[in-house]
Amino acid sequence: MRRFQTITLVSTAAAMLLFSGCAETNAEKGALIGAGSGALIGQAVGHDTKSTVIGAALGGIAGAAIGDSQDKSRKYYRDQYGRTYYIGSDGRAYYVN
Repeated sequence: MRRFQTITLVSTAAAMLLFSGCAETNAEKGALIGAGSGALIGQAVGHDTKSTVIGAALGGIAGAAIGDSQDKSRKYYRDQYGRTYYIGSDGRAYYVN
């Protein structure tokens, strides 16, 4: 049983990281990472499906809210080709589409 839980936790964490690379905005990334983290924490605390689902829901909502606030504080620009980008904290331009 312990081995199954370890495999499940590692698989969920890996999937969470892989799918977060597909997200476009910080709100989407935050929701994915928050839901995955919340599910892991919920399972660790409650050891049942109900706790896992509640943790995933709360984590997803919190992650999306945090990511959305980051998106709103970011200034977006357009280059001469019409592509949208923003300047990261490292000074580099990051394109969003």
